[in-house]
Amino acid sequence: MGATGYGYYRATIFPCMFIGYALFFFNRKTFSFVMPSVMEEIQLDKDDLGLITSSQTMAYAISKFISGVLSDQISARWLFSIGLFLVGGINVAFSWSSTVPIFSLLWFINGLGQGCGWPPCGKVLRKWFEPSQFGTWWSVMSCSMNLAGSLGPILVTVLLQYYDWRTILTMSGIVCASFSFVCVLFVKNEPKDVGLPSIQAAAKEGAKAGGNSESTLKEFLLSPFLWVLSLGYLVVFGVKTAATDWGLLFLIQDKGQTVLMGSTYMSALEVGGFVGSLAAGLLSDRAVSRQGLGTYGNPRHGLLLFMMSGMCVSMYLFRVTITPEIPQEAPLWVQVIHPVSVLIGVSEKEIWILFLGAMFGFSSYGPIALFGVIASECAPPNFCGTSHAVVALMANVGAFMAGLPFSTIAKQHSWDMAFWVAEVIMASATIGFFLVRNMRTKMGRIAEKMD
Repeated sequence: MGATGYGYYRATIFPCMFIGYALFFFNRKTFSFVMPSVMEEIQLDKDDLGLITSSQTMAYAISKFISGVLSDQISARWLFSIGLFLVGGINVAFSWSSTVPIFSLLWFINGLGQGCGWPPCGKVLRKWFEPSQFGTWWSVMSCSMNLAGSLGPILVTVLLQYYDWRTILTMSGIVCASFSFVCVLFVKNEPKDVGLPSIQAAAKEGAKAGGNSESTLKEFLLSPFLWVLSLGYLVVFGVKTAATDWGLLFLIQDKGQTVLMGSTYMSALEVGGFVGSLAAGLLSDRAVSRQGLGTYGNPRHGLLLFMMSGMCVSMYLFRVTITPEIPQEAPLWVQVIHPVSVLIGVSEKEIWILFLGAMFGFSSYGPIALFGVIASECAPPNFCGTSHAVVALMANVGAFMAGLPFSTIAKQHSWDMAFWVAEVIMASATIGFFLVRNMRTKMGRIAEKMD
């Protein structure tokens, strides 16, 4: 009865949140998808486009942090559904507008609604899935973004042959807002809401025997591991953002590659990221299943360090081995992949660039998934949403630093120098995380054991 009950609710809750978050992401990008059509009707320059998109980005960073904290205080189901309804409604209102100030204001509000998406997902996943499954389902849930991001442009391109951009935004918004009611009906915050024992029941019983496991905000925020995770996430997300934002220009301007080759590299990076995110969840869950979660260290740290090392290696090879022309004496990597290139009729250089893109995507998206999982599972039960909010805010700081500061280094010196700096920072973070891998990872108060 219990297992059947859990299975039924998991089978309804997870698809609702997966589809819901895919709709969140799709309706975050609708303006980008229809931008060329909007520009045909309304005169917009680059500054206008930047203002509209930046207003959403800024609001999203603020809202995601606030929503993470709120998800520990209010119903995750309602937070998720209200955000979905707001985002859908704003898309409809956007389709009725025609001026830059109104576009910017509406997209700012869209960003505020967007922040209500992921924190409730993490909260509900932790409540409904055992620790040995948590990473896998977290990774699968994050794939809803890849799904919406990859299918979205294709879907919109097809629809634009039959409808104008205003109709597409209206339809998208109505579907999004309507689905929020489905989420209200089928998403449940935790098993006890439907009369089932909590997944963490055993842990709570042990805590009851030895004291209160819930921590105060001060105890939680003073946990050194929270800030170690935050700094690690800042570096990883910042370096990943730098590679995805500037890698195309680096390949074209410094490495003499074509625009097509650069675009193909970016596609390979995203495919590698999709695989890396899933692998991070599946493999680290196996480690948790074998070793269990303790007070010091975390079974996921081994895979996290391996992937962070992979980022360093792939960045180094990307910077050093890719040149406008292959040298007269073919390097080792050319000799290794030459038979493959002959077999499929593609040059060694193209295969190598695609391999490095996939390798970097695999190695960077994996840690991004793992940092979120570790931040949630190592936090006290009453602060798991806040924990993810803090590390995600630091990740956004890293993304910001990957913009202007990074481009300034490239402008003053070169893209090669900028990527070398990112490489050194990434290597330093990996070594630092290795040195503290066995520190106390349980944040907040630890219940005293009874004799």
